[in-house]
Amino acid sequence: MEKRRDIINVAVIAHVDAGKSTLVDAMLSQSGVFRENQEVVECVMDSNDLERERGITIYSKNCAIEYEGVKINIVDTPGHADFSSEVERIIKTVDTAILLVDSSEGPMPQTRFVLQKALETGMRPILLINKIDKKDQRAEEVVDMTFDLFADLGAEDHQLDFPILYGEARNGVVKYEMHHENEDIKPLFDLILKHVPTYPRRDDEPLQMQVSALAYDEYIGRLGIGRVTRGILRQGQVVAVADQEDGVRKAKVTKVFVNEGLARKDVKEAFSGDMVIIAGIPDISIGDTICDENVVEPMEKIRIEEPTLSMNFLVNNSPFAGKSGKYVTTRHIRARLEKELETNVGLKVEEMEGTEGYKVSGRGELHLSVLLENMRREGYELSVSKPEVLLHRDENGKLLEPFEKVLITVPDEYSGTVISKLNIRKGNMEGMLAENGYTKLEYLVPTRGLLGYRSEFINDTRGEGVLVRSVEGYHPHVGEIPKRNNGVLISQEAGSTMAYSLFNLSERGTMFVGPATEVYEGMIIGMNSRRDDMVVNPCKNKKLTNTRSSGADDAIKLLEPKEFTLEEALEFIESDEWVEVTPDNIRLRKKILNNGERAKANKASK
Repeated sequence: MEKRRDIINVAVIAHVDAGKSTLVDAMLSQSGVFRENQEVVECVMDSNDLERERGITIYSKNCAIEYEGVKINIVDTPGHADFSSEVERIIKTVDTAILLVDSSEGPMPQTRFVLQKALETGMRPILLINKIDKKDQRAEEVVDMTFDLFADLGAEDHQLDFPILYGEARNGVVKYEMHHENEDIKPLFDLILKHVPTYPRRDDEPLQMQVSALAYDEYIGRLGIGRVTRGILRQGQVVAVADQEDGVRKAKVTKVFVNEGLARKDVKEAFSGDMVIIAGIPDISIGDTICDENVVEPMEKIRIEEPTLSMNFLVNNSPFAGKSGKYVTTRHIRARLEKELETNVGLKVEEMEGTEGYKVSGRGELHLSVLLENMRREGYELSVSKPEVLLHRDENGKLLEPFEKVLITVPDEYSGTVISKLNIRKGNMEGMLAENGYTKLEYLVPTRGLLGYRSEFINDTRGEGVLVRSVEGYHPHVGEIPKRNNGVLISQEAGSTMAYSLFNLSERGTMFVGPATEVYEGMIIGMNSRRDDMVVNPCKNKKLTNTRSSGADDAIKLLEPKEFTLEEALEFIESDEWVEVTPDNIRLRKKILNNGERAKANKASK
């Protein structure tokens, strides 16, 4: 028999890069979860390769520690706007939230979103001002800004009386006051116990638990994750599953797991208040309520955010198809997307008529590019179209499109360029503040206007600007938005590129390929300095002559070609172009590869 313990569930919420995962690392290491000889990696909760490389949390994850006899379940949530539906659901399963705010940045757009969700549930968050060791920290001012944010969001009086801590998560230090001397994170643990009542004991009531997240295990299939609101959940128990459509069916829970440290522990029973992972219900879904088979009381439905962007995932039909990928057919792509749908509830997949491909819709460019990046690493090969914004109509038939709140910080000398670019992209300025040589801009911009803007923004601000976006909602359609200003350089034949040709072509634009690169007809090899597309031959070599002066070829010095990340490539392409995604290459190409056929199609469309 398992022993009932006092339980508190805590979510760590914040904007991207405020230090959530680092704080959870410190909580785990100082609670004695790791063995003395155990090697511990940084951001141990970011278990996915992509999460580690990008330094962001993509999927919310659970772990548990024990402090003074109380089990504290901790959920590390994503801060990125594209994964906001994860945050919303997790907030409903916890007793309090630790709101992390950077001591110099202050509250950001995403801080507003996650805090709003926490306040709506009636909880009293704990404010932790992080990174107080920064040179430009302004902790006292940030506390006032956060208080104003609480008030703006309509916080109740008891929520406005929030406890405040100061910390350096990186060094594993949390203090009650800025000037206090302290070496550990103990004040945070003590405050959680003092500030948050343990979950009430409701073990003798009928079972009720709502599924707030999903996971997948190769051996036992789909897993449901959630908090046991009341009752006891036992291994082998027959339960009633009330789904979002109000249907009720019987099912058997074959396995029950709880978190102990970072590990999942297989248990015979779990008590009210605990976060559990259950197996045995293959069609379990977000929002389903697991009830006592004789007392069916479904909990409030969970609304999952609608997708805002779509892309077409197509079979790769380029001349280089199948050279590096292991999974290349429609069947492979369909199977992989179906597997993704098991756990990625913000995603929508539809078959495309008359073509070998799928329309895949998600919450934003990052949401979809993370899926693509995972697929290419697993050996998939496919072509992807330009992202398109999903439009809606209101009850009066008026066309609506998604808008995003954009917060920008740039050195003063670049602010004029940024303002002019965002105005062209139909952005609406909502605030501007200049201080200490930097300008802070607040904009409301249609998502369509932001497609392709990030790389332009980096160039315009010489990499010194910071741009933060979060989905704001649907507003009336703003009409035509200017497209990319430059045309592209397109290879007219297949072959290997020559330094001599690339050198001559580089006067006409920016090259995307270096010498000795295999290319094919219709592949995009550079950006033209003018508006028109230009078909060129990058494979032509210098004619040999009888007399050749020594040193004549030494003058060929090529600039480094521009290499695209997956996101940059998706942002760059136009509607008649595709990104060819393979395990070892990201290439840009025209949809119609043959020059003559492309010219005919362009003529017909005009």
